[in-house]
Amino acid sequence: MKPAFRGTERLFVLALLLISFGGILSAEQLPLKRAVELALAHSTTIQASQTDEQRAFASYHEARYQYLPQMTIGSGLGKSYGYPLSLEGSAPSIVNTTVQSAVINPALRDFVRAAHIEYQATTVQTKDQRNQVIQDTVLSYAELSKWEKLMAHLSHDYEDALKMEQTVNERVQAGVDNPLLRNQARLNAARVYLHISQAQGATDVLRARLSQMTGLPATAIETVPESIPALPEVKQEDNLASKAAQDSPLIQIADIRASSLAVRARGEHRALWPSVDFAAQYALLASFNNYQNFFRPGSFQPNNATVGVEIRFPFLNPTQHAHAQAADATALHARKNVEATKNQVSEQTLKLQRSVAQLAAAQQVVDLEYQIAKSNLDATQVRVDAGDATLHDLDEARSQANEHYDSLQDTNFELERARISLLRATGDLADWVGMGK
Repeated sequence: MKPAFRGTERLFVLALLLISFGGILSAEQLPLKRAVELALAHSTTIQASQTDEQRAFASYHEARYQYLPQMTIGSGLGKSYGYPLSLEGSAPSIVNTTVQSAVINPALRDFVRAAHIEYQATTVQTKDQRNQVIQDTVLSYAELSKWEKLMAHLSHDYEDALKMEQTVNERVQAGVDNPLLRNQARLNAARVYLHISQAQGATDVLRARLSQMTGLPATAIETVPESIPALPEVKQEDNLASKAAQDSPLIQIADIRASSLAVRARGEHRALWPSVDFAAQYALLASFNNYQNFFRPGSFQPNNATVGVEIRFPFLNPTQHAHAQAADATALHARKNVEATKNQVSEQTLKLQRSVAQLAAAQQVVDLEYQIAKSNLDATQVRVDAGDATLHDLDEARSQANEHYDSLQDTNFELERARISLLRATGDLADWVGMGK
């Protein structure tokens, strides 16, 4: 690698770090709770879920309002030749008013109940979508905080790597060190540069994601690590799977929809029962439709009205029988789906609970490895100062310490992710953030 190119690369990396930290310094600090509040206010997912809730509520009213009188006012104007025939089922008239409503309808009563139960399911779904937005925001915020912290550490690592490379290059030119050591020093610097590029890319993506969630400009987002509450301790002996099964919105939604389908299936069977509807009609008839020519003289009158009830006794309807049987099968499938959802939620929660324990153990191992590597770096520095070790030994020890530090940060975040997901599963995530349920 040519020296001129190396100098350009160094300037580029330093400029990258300056731009990154300059953006952080110019940004406004965004606490976690405020980020969640903005995400909930700007979430298109929650807005879509609330729209579904409004649609379900309107469908419930649509079914319920069939018990209220439905009035239609119109006219059937037309010239009659001979006996006045009907126009679309009604006698020709100047004004025609019809009123009808359900009075006794067992099937409709169940359909109204099913629509109301389905509306309840959409309200629970909105709650579940709210928890999902909170989880996505918290995880993105925590990961961005991790990368910002790592970026600060990498900047110091890169400065040390450049100094080491310059020192090794001077020693090689002076004939003190083997030229192969120069490539090793360059390799260590290149590794740090790779980590910086990865950190910068991840930081940009996470800032853009939080910008879309909160509606804030990406350059105005700076995390406040202290605003992330301490995660509660996870005890492996606790029956969190049972708690998740009781509080899980997914199970509640499945159970409510199964109940709705069961009531709807019962309504399909009751569609074969007798029903009674109220009906009334008023018509203003005209003499030019020849009514007076076909009735007893003097019996024609323009104002006519009928009020009564319509009683239906379904006697033979194989199609409705088959439709009701299909509804029974659908309701049974939904009830089995509730059991499957319970098993799935319990299993996933148990996996999360056990993974927290495994990641906590892994975090301890990685932390000890980092502490050992850091102690080895300090010891190597002492040996270099005493002349018992080479700069290559120091560079190798620093590289190992940096790798263990990066692994420690990744493991810490994976543990944090698992614990946050477990809070979501048990229904405690909103309270943990401070947003309430």
